[in-house]
Amino acid sequence: RRRPCVRPRISYDGGRGCHVGTSDRIAEIIGDYRAFATMQRDRLAARGIDIAPYPLSHLAVRVADWDLYVHQRTLLERHARANRENVWNGRPISLIVLAEPLDVLDGTPVSRIELIPPVHQRVYRMGLEHLGVVVGDEFDDFSRVHRAVLTGQQFQSAAVDPVYVLFEDFTHVKFYRRS
Repeated sequence: RRRPCVRPRISYDGGRGCHVGTSDRIAEIIGDYRAFATMQRDRLAARGIDIAPYPLSHLAVRVADWDLYVHQRTLLERHARANRENVWNGRPISLIVLAEPLDVLDGTPVSRIELIPPVHQRVYRMGLEHLGVVVGDEFDDFSRVHRAVLTGQQFQSAAVDPVYVLFEDFTHVKFYRRS
């Protein structure tokens, strides 16, 4: 029997329900990350990008208000080895290192969740917002080969300059040189 929706979530599984039907505590906090990662992988494949050979860096979750940021950060920290909270664009951002990596995309591990507080510049998707992929030393070649389908590049610092694909629903996949 399905429970009534207490807190509706964004659906990444074709709208089959608002609850994650699992005992996965992380999915209960951030949403169905497996369906999100699968959706992003499939969208990239349709654009000619295969991410199977690359490790995943992180899943990013954006929240609409400060109270929800603090609440989700507290819940995620219960499952974490560390939280490297930093300041980005004048506001805190948490990079939560999970005690147990998440199993996504048929066994590909993800050990970090980037928790992003309220919006600062433009329209963003709330909930699961982007998937980070580590391309490594192939980064420059990867960027050249896929330039036609890449949407842009961020210049976060001298050492961090991911390229990305922005989808119609304002979610992303970001490609990094290193994790």
